Amino acid sequence: MKINKVSLGQFVAKNPFAHPLTQGFFYREKMRAIHRISPEEKLENILEVGGGRSGLTAMLYPNAKITNLDFNPEYAEVPCNQTENVTFVCGDATNLPFPNESFDAITMFDVLEHIPDHQKAAAEALRVLRPGGYIMVSTPNENWRFPYYDFMRSFTPKDSDVMAEWGHVRRGYTRQEVEDLIGFPCQVYATFINPVTVLCHDVAFSHLSPLKRQLLCTALSPITWTSYALHKPESKGTETAYRWQKLA
Repeated sequence: MKINKVSLGQFVAKNPFAHPLTQGFFYREKMRAIHRISPEEKLENILEVGGGRSGLTAMLYPNAKITNLDFNPEYAEVPCNQTENVTFVCGDATNLPFPNESFDAITMFDVLEHIPDHQKAAAEALRVLRPGGYIMVSTPNENWRFPYYDFMRSFTPKDSDVMAEWGHVRRGYTRQEVEDLIGFPCQVYATFINPVTVLCHDVAFSHLSPLKRQLLCTALSPITWTSYALHKPESKGTETAYRWQKLA
């Protein structure tokens, strides 16, 4: 079967964050974890729930037909939703406007923690997924907190303020909790943003000036890159990407 998933190098090279090798390095970590858990087989029709302005699924599977569903109608006009293979739909994750078994895969990258009725969202994703299709999820896990280290508290917003700004209605999930939400064990998982690389992440979202953030992340690069290189899918991280395959 023809593979239409891009290589890891091609994927992380499209990191949309400014300063992708320093202040935006955390997003590279997320992208690698997602690449690690995403299936190699050809996927023709994918629903991206809560894709917003990132276009992450289209970067990963550029030959697939992507439907990006998001609650914010303003995202219809962003560049990633104006491409030939992406259709933007303004809608609710808990009431998907699609027939049963419509998609080869569903992606929900950093979405579940934003949805009050996450059980309904998970049930809807399974409803519109064809038998044998895949659900891919990324979400904070039980290790997530902001800032990760207490000594950073003088330089960062409060944990509760960050959650409110980012629209999180819950902190995250243990592996068991997210598997219970989907209803069966995941096939594969990969953690990201570990206890070393998290320092650069927290600096990037600190109150420090842009110049100071950039200088600190650059200074931290040797240990950030080393820890990133040594990080295995099962290593301790603050967030996790998962994949499930719906039974036939």
